[in-house]
Amino acid sequence: MAIVSSRPPVDAVPRPFTAADLAEMPRELPSGPVHYELDNGRLVAMSAPGRRHGFVEHRIAKALGDALEAGKLGENYTGETGIVLWRNPDRVVGADVVFISRASLPAQESREGYLETMPDLVVEVVSKNDTGPYVGRKVDDYLRAGVRVVWVADPDARTLAEHRRDAKPRLFGQDETVELPEMLPGLKLSLKEVFDF
Repeated sequence: MAIVSSRPPVDAVPRPFTAADLAEMPRELPSGPVHYELDNGRLVAMSAPGRRHGFVEHRIAKALGDALEAGKLGENYTGETGIVLWRNPDRVVGADVVFISRASLPAQESREGYLETMPDLVVEVVSKNDTGPYVGRKVDDYLRAGVRVVWVADPDARTLAEHRRDAKPRLFGQDETVELPEMLPGLKLSLKEVFDF
């Protein structure tokens, strides 16, 4: 016999999540590790990246690090670095590789430990579960927040797309070398090496 409740349903009023909420989310679930982003207050669970993703991220971060060491041009970070793009509602993303020029240092952090200084360069490596529309929106959001250059590396297509505000994207193939002379003189990113997994 089913029990029927005469109580009215609860009218739950959803509230947007904040960067403070995000900082308290568990990093481990019974099903395994999990990463999150905030999309204007909406919690987005991100799957763990695969082997190719990690390989490409490491190769790009190493090339940037080598160029930085040679010229003492700034700092770079890797491994899902949290960045607060804006607040109310909060937009917090995890970037795969980040470069901040010396002129923008010291980098400012939010009270939750996320980066608040807008990077000069952000690199996103497409993961197996990333959708084109979400990656595209993320690129638009980075540029809107003040990031100067966004690179999207696609391990499956073996391409790197360069995005800048008010400019058409440039697409580089696996046999090309990518440079950023105005930002990272000396950097010569060989995509053949980046995608040599």
